[in-house]
Amino acid sequence: MRSPCFLRWPGRLPAGRVVTNICGAIDLLPTLTALAGVPHVGDLPLDGCDLSPLLEGGTIEWPDRPIFAHWNGRVSVRPQRFRMDAAGALYDMWTDPGQGVDVCERHPEAARRLAALAEEWRRQMGLSDIVQRPDERPFPVGYREFPRTVLPARDGRPVGRVRRSAQAPNCSYFVGWSSPEGRIVWDVAVATAGEYEVEILYTCAAGDEGSEIELSVLGAALRGRVEPAWDPPLIVDQDVIPRPKAESMMKDFRPLRLGRVRLPAGRGPLELRATSVVGREVMHLRSFVLTLVDPAAP
Repeated sequence: MRSPCFLRWPGRLPAGRVVTNICGAIDLLPTLTALAGVPHVGDLPLDGCDLSPLLEGGTIEWPDRPIFAHWNGRVSVRPQRFRMDAAGALYDMWTDPGQGVDVCERHPEAARRLAALAEEWRRQMGLSDIVQRPDERPFPVGYREFPRTVLPARDGRPVGRVRRSAQAPNCSYFVGWSSPEGRIVWDVAVATAGEYEVEILYTCAAGDEGSEIELSVLGAALRGRVEPAWDPPLIVDQDVIPRPKAESMMKDFRPLRLGRVRLPAGRGPLELRATSVVGREVMHLRSFVLTLVDPAAP
């Protein structure tokens, strides 16, 4: 939740300046477009703020705005000084950044204000409806404006004995692919009919190389072979603190180009399966990449 952000622009941003105002990822778009002189397109307002006046070192009045965080139905809210967590505990981030002491009784007005802000934000977001119903949206693929689509393991559905390398999906990859019954499925919606370049990011232990795989989606199919072997060590020094057991140690995945396939527009399951398994495992799979290289004529 509290991550530093470093920005460097010689000749534009003063070196060594420290901005202590709280900011969020929602501020990156308005800030970077403002610094680059790119106008905002569209009528909808942006959630974030343009931080360029703070970065450039001017003396300005900056509002004490709340920043909201949401995960799995739980909402927290953080203005500059206080933070209220999802359980309603209030912490003074100036004196207690480790969040060890609930100060609701000492600051009842701040507690009431932040609780009301969190409840109003939940209402505006329709959060209760989102949590209660399953998200059945497909993953969009193949827009002309954004021809390259990465489908990470995080968003795929393993079938058979295939499983994720860790409980936390964001830093995981698929392992345990040891039989033709196993496969990986993504629910996709292809926006543009045309020819697509297909690539995967994989690792494969020596002796396991050579398994044959097949992609099928919307009636189209493409076959390939998992080779050469590529089995790098885990990166054990990637964090400054021990990584939780729920998260995977990462490694360097190798790109493998499977070739090109012509896809129609439409929605359906994108399925990757093994037609033959040479060794113990087909591979470890980090992501699947589709790139629109030749759109069909409209």
